[in-house]
Amino acid sequence: MIRSHQSLPNGESVDELKDGSAGLGRDAGYGGWLARLDSPHPSRGVVDTAASESKDVAGPVVKSAAGAVAAASARRNGIHLAAKAVKKSYRKGHVSIPVLRGVDFEARPGEFTAIVGQSGSGKSTLLHLLGTLDAPDAGEIHLRGQRIDNIAARERDVIRNRRLGMIFQFYHLLPELSTLENVLAPVMIREGVFGYWRKRRENVARATRLLEMVGLGHRLAHRPRELSGGEMQRAAIARALIAEPEILLADEPTGNLDRQTGREILSLLRTLNDEHHLTIVMVTHDLAIASQADRTVRLVEGLVEQV
Repeated sequence: MIRSHQSLPNGESVDELKDGSAGLGRDAGYGGWLARLDSPHPSRGVVDTAASESKDVAGPVVKSAAGAVAAASARRNGIHLAAKAVKKSYRKGHVSIPVLRGVDFEARPGEFTAIVGQSGSGKSTLLHLLGTLDAPDAGEIHLRGQRIDNIAARERDVIRNRRLGMIFQFYHLLPELSTLENVLAPVMIREGVFGYWRKRRENVARATRLLEMVGLGHRLAHRPRELSGGEMQRAAIARALIAEPEILLADEPTGNLDRQTGREILSLLRTLNDEHHLTIVMVTHDLAIASQADRTVRLVEGLVEQV
């Protein structure tokens, strides 16, 4: 059981993110690829989630005919996640430091996109904006044509809960939980005590299957301090995937690992993209890592220089 005051990576507490579960949770409408992990012929098709989303997601987001038209246009044009003329600055004392200066970015369904740039170029800031962990000063963030940066915080939590998976450079595993419990944490938070226990056997089976997929079937009871860096990142990937997300956002997933382990993690992400057609947006400073993606976007001083 997770205590309600447990701190999470972005500084929020578990009870504050009961529905958001630190950006992890059940996807609304995408569903199914996790259930196909054991299938010899996993589907590579892209499922259109717009028509099958639950009311608590689609209702608050699409509130107007203009919004519906924009969403339909995005689906026709194959745009899964987008930033439009996004600007972001941070204050240091009385000084405003611009980080993003009007970035346009698009990720297509089933695409593996790498965002590269030097330290301070704004690549991690852009990823956090795409994941609604932060809000832009100007511009818009769209998910399948639906604007999501300006909706209520609770509605953003629902989107992170059901549609986005996130992994970070420093893993952010909860040290008092086992590997299996860390993967199950988003489900525990989302469903609450009674809801989780009603489906405990099913949830444990899904989490175990994911850990086996990432090569940690023999580490279910180990705590983070007993794992290597590569194993902790694999556990973090499994935790993100328990949500059955339609998009995986990865912030420097190999940045804290040695080169060989980094290649193994990249191979795992590549497999998820190739075999399950999972849309992935990855931030990295390593051009060799980025070259393995389908497409590379370069940020220089807060602007897109090359696509």
